[in-house]
Order: sequence, then structure tokens, then C-alpha cells
Amino acid sequence: MLKIGLTGNIGSGKTTVAKVFEVLGIPVFYADAAAKSVVASDAELIDGVKRTFGSEAYFADATLNRKYIADIVFNNADELARLNALVHPAVFRAFDEWTLYQTKAPYVIKEAAILFESGSYKMCDQIILVAAPLDQRLRRVIQRDGISMEEAAGRDARQMNEEEKSKLADHIINNNGSRLVIPQVLALHQQFLAVKA
Repeated sequence: MLKIGLTGNIGSGKTTVAKVFEVLGIPVFYADAAAKSVVASDAELIDGVKRTFGSEAYFADATLNRKYIADIVFNNADELARLNALVHPAVFRAFDEWTLYQTKAPYVIKEAAILFESGSYKMCDQIILVAAPLDQRLRRVIQRDGISMEEAAGRDARQMNEEEKSKLADHIINNNGSRLVIPQVLALHQQFLAVKA
């Protein structure tokens, strides 16, 4: 099955693009949502988190102690890297399993903000980058999340910059307002259907 990665920096509009693919009947795997799910369901991940960060990482009801973990990894790049080294493989496993059930789809989309940073782009046949100028992206995030310009810029700075991502992407959807997004998605949809045929 053809696997298409979909990424873009914060405020780029990648989730909107993913929803358009869903309207076209294409299954979309949302990596961020999967990450929240696997911390409560993937036994290998749970065991690894407890061994790495202590049994306090989980409450008695087996839910993740998010505040405890956040206190450890927030502003500590090494600890965050240790957590990501556990979470990313669990999300990869979840994607592999999910893909097995998408037998009627001509192709699938894997939507992930950190597709390149996590290495999960290697699991995809082609990559779409949703791109928009930094000032537009930051304004969207400020409006969407009700945060300051400084907070929005800080979130963006934690991701690989868009220029680097554009060099790695196979397709770029321009979401700067100069071109309509839906026709760009429809054109890619036709390309992907042709690959499958």
C-alpha cells in the first residue's frame, strides 16, 4: 500500500489538508493523537517509560502522570530525547498495525508535525509538506491557541525549519493564500491514485 507522509510546521495548515484527504475517502493516521493513545496502551512503551523515569510515571489506574513527565523533560533536551526514543517507536508500531486494517483504501496518509525529526518519514513512500510563511503561521497559531507571539515563535523554533523540510519533501502544498489549497490536494490525490493503478 502507498503510504504518504504529511507534515508542516506549526500553523501551516497540515491538519486542514489532512481533513480534505479524509473527505476524499483517504484514511489519515494522526501521529500526535496516536502518541497520546500509545502511552496508555503499548505495553513495551509503558514498561520502558517506567524503567527510564520511575514507577511514578504512571498512576495506579495505569494512566500516564503527565505532570511528572513534563517536569522531567521540560527544558531538558536530553530527557526529552530519552522520552522520544521510547514514544516514537511505539507510534511507528501503531501506524504499522493501523495500516493493516486499511485494505480498501487506495493509499493512506500519515499526518505528523515531526515526520522528519522523528525519522518516521522513512516509513512513507512520498512526503507532502504544507508550507506557509513564518509570519502567517505564527499569526494563525496565536489566533487558534490564544498564546503570545513569543510562545508561538518558541514552538516553531523547536521544529526543523521549513526550508530544510522543503528539500526533503516530494510535494509542497502552498498555503500562503496565493493559491487555493483544495485544488492542490485534488491534483496530488489524482497522482497518488495513478501510482496505485
